[in-house]
Amino acid sequence: MPTFYIKHLTKYTYSNPVIDSANQIMLFPADSESQKTISQKITVSTNPKVETYTDFFKNTVGTFMVTEPHNFLSIESEIEVDTTAIQFPNDIVTIKEQWDELSALKNNTEFIDFLKYITFDGTEEISNLISQKDLENLSPYKIVLELCDYIFTNFKYIQGITNVDSKLDDVWRLKAGVCQDFTNILLQMIRMLGTPARYVSGYICPSGEASRGEGATHAWIEAYIPFYGWLGIDPTNNIIANAYHVKLAVGRNYNDCAPVKGVFKGKAKDDLFVKVKVSTEKNNNESLVFPVTKETNKDSNSFRQNLELIQQQQQQ
Repeated sequence: MPTFYIKHLTKYTYSNPVIDSANQIMLFPADSESQKTISQKITVSTNPKVETYTDFFKNTVGTFMVTEPHNFLSIESEIEVDTTAIQFPNDIVTIKEQWDELSALKNNTEFIDFLKYITFDGTEEISNLISQKDLENLSPYKIVLELCDYIFTNFKYIQGITNVDSKLDDVWRLKAGVCQDFTNILLQMIRMLGTPARYVSGYICPSGEASRGEGATHAWIEAYIPFYGWLGIDPTNNIIANAYHVKLAVGRNYNDCAPVKGVFKGKAKDDLFVKVKVSTEKNNNESLVFPVTKETNKDSNSFRQNLELIQQQQQQ
């Protein structure tokens, strides 16, 4: 049972002071049979009260407001989490029964959102690829693994070639990207197969072997395997999600489980800093710190300062 210590820093620096910053965080590890949170500390600049609730997908979501003028927002999450190895699926039920079970899920409201796929430039090619699979002799589990291997084999892992807003068409044309891109493509492939699939955000931890995505937030999918349940599949590393994957949240796509997002009032550009450090030793993440932000000179008349910001908004 490995124990991981994870420090996750997020900082927005604004070119001008902003107000009424409304924020959502999904930085809380999901407790399950294979993952247990020992402790967690969330620290936010200005120390607002963080309210939490459970969303439709059973994720823990935190929300908070920063109403006063500020030129940066920092969020620090420190986690201690235990993980255990999972039990892999085995074909104890006939292949036909497994496909029949998947077919029956199409009208189940619990899975409808995870079966809808997007039509894009790769749809026809993926459809042809799936049509060549021998569904009579291959279980859903084995075909899911084959599709994962297809992405790992045919797509190159290149950082910086895409961004969080990159379209599926671009990723398919480039045949390259990072974990989020690989996850988005596999998500569509598995859904086109008729298997429910959901997006997962989390971390991949040091395992003694080189893994793509270490030291940052990571993404993979979970596919619903008949008579087994949800199984994590990591196309970036061509593996089943294991004791070295720490899950934060799940959803239909990235927007459902983005670790941090928010809005603010103010005429300003924001600069984002994100760093993650994962260690197997306690207190080994202390070297990871926020970059220094120069404090904005504060007007002694706080009413006037707020009034100026409101006037900026009215002029936009």
